[in-house]
Amino acid sequence: MIVLVQATVLTVGLNGRNEIIRELPVRLITMQSGLAAARSLKNEKVNSVISRWDLKDMPDGKFLKTLRAAKPYIPTIAFVRPGNKTQEVAARALGVSAVLTEDAGDDTFRDTLANLLGLKGDVAIRAISPAENIKELMRER
Repeated sequence: MIVLVQATVLTVGLNGRNEIIRELPVRLITMQSGLAAARSLKNEKVNSVISRWDLKDMPDGKFLKTLRAAKPYIPTIAFVRPGNKTQEVAARALGVSAVLTEDAGDDTFRDTLANLLGLKGDVAIRAISPAENIKELMRER
């Protein structure tokens, strides 16, 4: 795979949503716990953080609140529960760069991140493995 990396993105608690990010020219660091993510921020230079508002080890936006207090200059996206106005208002009041609901579509998610990082129109360049290339050729015939 050939990818021209333009930014490093840390995701926290996103599980399956990370595949959408791989379509952008970014280096992806994934964490499931807020504590592990906070530790990684001491050693990694990241350009953006994307996190669920409620994490198992840091509920009620504690991770994002801690992040914003320590590094307010890092662009952040908060994922909140659909229809939970309390979470949405709290995230916006905190000053995150964008708020999305957990049921936001893939295109909305990808476009929001691309706009936040100034990558609009950029895509990752991926090499196709020989096995995939053969399968694709066979489908075309």
